[in-house]
Amino acid sequence: MVGTRKRIARRTFLAAAGAGAVGLVGARFAVPRLLAARPIRPLSKGARRVGDEALEGLDLERVWDGHVHLVGTGAGDTGCWVNPRVRSPWHPIERLRYDIYLAASGVEDQADADREYLERLLGLQRDANPRGAFVALAFDLRVREDGTEDRERSAFYTPNEYVLAVAREHPEVIPCASIHPYRADAEERLRAAVEAGARGVKWVPNSMRIDLLSPRCDLFYRALAETGLPLVTHVGREQAVPGAEQEWGNPLRLRRPLEAGVRVVAAHAASLGDDLDLDAPEKTREEVPAFDLLIRLFEEPRWVGLLFADISALTLAFRSGRPLRELLRREDLHPRLLYGSDYPLPAIRWMTNLSSLVRSGVLDASDADPLDEMRSSNPLLFDLVLKRRLRLLEKGRAYRFPSSVFETAPFFS
Repeated sequence: MVGTRKRIARRTFLAAAGAGAVGLVGARFAVPRLLAARPIRPLSKGARRVGDEALEGLDLERVWDGHVHLVGTGAGDTGCWVNPRVRSPWHPIERLRYDIYLAASGVEDQADADREYLERLLGLQRDANPRGAFVALAFDLRVREDGTEDRERSAFYTPNEYVLAVAREHPEVIPCASIHPYRADAEERLRAAVEAGARGVKWVPNSMRIDLLSPRCDLFYRALAETGLPLVTHVGREQAVPGAEQEWGNPLRLRRPLEAGVRVVAAHAASLGDDLDLDAPEKTREEVPAFDLLIRLFEEPRWVGLLFADISALTLAFRSGRPLRELLRREDLHPRLLYGSDYPLPAIRWMTNLSSLVRSGVLDASDADPLDEMRSSNPLLFDLVLKRRLRLLEKGRAYRFPSSVFETAPFFS
């Protein structure tokens, strides 16, 4: 009897595993088709009205989207690279995520992926705000402590040279370099990027495995402070890039570059995940919301003029909770907030739940349908208008992000 039950359990497990595998394979083909980018098309009268109202009062030449990912597979000799694991059928979840990103970004032919991604992005920008620009982020490889590259555990690579070349050809592209501070020639790479026109440096410590508290970063911090370029660095939990080690995204680690005089932009305002309270005695440390740790830094007077945060991804379904409401309410922090979209994530339809934003009280119900129409036509316009239409009603007051949050050109200039 026991043997019979074991055989039944084994068959049940194998059947479930098989069904799961079939489901993942099916999802790999079905989901990207459902999320495929749609052509930019004229908006209805109602949607145009909402968009015009949202952009009213903005100096559109100063509206720079400060957080846009420029990625590629290397097609066309761009130098971009994606870890083969991400594209492997033996890793179906990572492959599904990869296929979703490609489809939502307008890539139909992987042999021409880099050109298609860029042309789609440029078309969206020129339609959403032809007078403005976007900050295109490079993404360096993971580097070991001995200074050697670790491609095996890197997710993808967008070289500085590619981003800088795109920016030279397209004035609406503002280049942001990415340089791992463990590289032996990190300071030399920084000087070269600055001379070529870079306006910032991008890190994702969780994925690039950068210990911001390590003394090995100090020379790079000093060099970066001398340039005046901001360090745009992910804080909080990282979910978009596989293989992340979350402890490196602790916001309290930002104190080290701040102490060196580096202007720091805390990407996504640490709006996801929990981190250890490194300020507590070691034996009593507990995990608290990463957002609370960032707010603690904001409230330390010595970081005024150095510590900033961008609002990219704050309206995504898994981030649009207390941090979004709190930042709308905290008018004292508005001069230190910067607009960003985190493209291509706004192009993935299910990642922004408009109904949830309405229920949470930060979006008027009448805006939901016009915004949904914009999302289908132009995700960059959708993200900009959505964040301009956000408002929190409390005690007879309406809290909104002011124009200064969106007019980011002076910060990057």
